[in-house]
Amino acid sequence: MLLTRHARERLVKRLTKKRRPERIYAGLWAFLDRSQRIDVNERVVILTDGRKSLVCARLECEVLSLEEIKKRVSEISEAYECVFFDGRTARHTVPRKFVEGLPDGRYCFYMNREKKSLYIGSEEPLLIITIRPAKGAEREKVKRE
Repeated sequence: MLLTRHARERLVKRLTKKRRPERIYAGLWAFLDRSQRIDVNERVVILTDGRKSLVCARLECEVLSLEEIKKRVSEISEAYECVFFDGRTARHTVPRKFVEGLPDGRYCFYMNREKKSLYIGSEEPLLIITIRPAKGAEREKVKRE
């Protein structure tokens, strides 16, 4: 889960009330635990808890081993927003230091050098576009399940 600037501001306003990345992502993980996934089409996913909805876009990722990921990030000396989905950790740090603490395995890897963001996880990355009140059909779907 990566955030656009707009989505970050919406999450601060509607969920967490704090601006630190760790607090924003902690609120996001809690929301994901109680939400249901609705696949709109091959590019758009909506996650909803019946009151609020996250509108997300799927991102293309590569499945790499941890060693290959370490090689890719070894040259980077600037701080990135790093997200490890499986361990539910998110920090603003140098990617090489972030990757050192991860367990061995094969992960979906996504890196955007322009936006300085890095995603590692077992699931495909999603870019959160916005958070909004749930629409009627989304509320009904949550009630039925």
